[in-house]
Amino acid sequence: MSKATFATAINCMDGRVQLPVIHWMKENYQVEYIDMITEAGPNHFILNGTEEGLESMKSKVNISTEKHGSEVVAVVGHHDCAGNPIGKNEKVAQTKKSLEIIRSWEPSVTVIGLYVNESWEVEVISE
Repeated sequence: MSKATFATAINCMDGRVQLPVIHWMKENYQVEYIDMITEAGPNHFILNGTEEGLESMKSKVNISTEKHGSEVVAVVGHHDCAGNPIGKNEKVAQTKKSLEIIRSWEPSVTVIGLYVNESWEVEVISE
């Protein structure tokens, strides 16, 4: 079996969380590239976004899995998110609910939940 080249992150647009997530996913999934699908507060957006917005996100996830061969999709929440200004526990709960939706879009890939804490370190919240 050949090594996967891509993984996917549905991440916040906040630039502070991009590199921690990229580094963590590269290290933990031995991939070269991370397809980054960004949204302000993506865990909130997946649960409450418009149908049009969700279809756009779903299309991007599909491109990553079908065209780039991504075998893992991460949904990321983070500390101090301007787009989803709620506490960690509620954000983690939203992320876990979001995973169910992403799994319904892409049942053949691994979908995980991540949280970037106040030290800009990645924590696994669901695998």
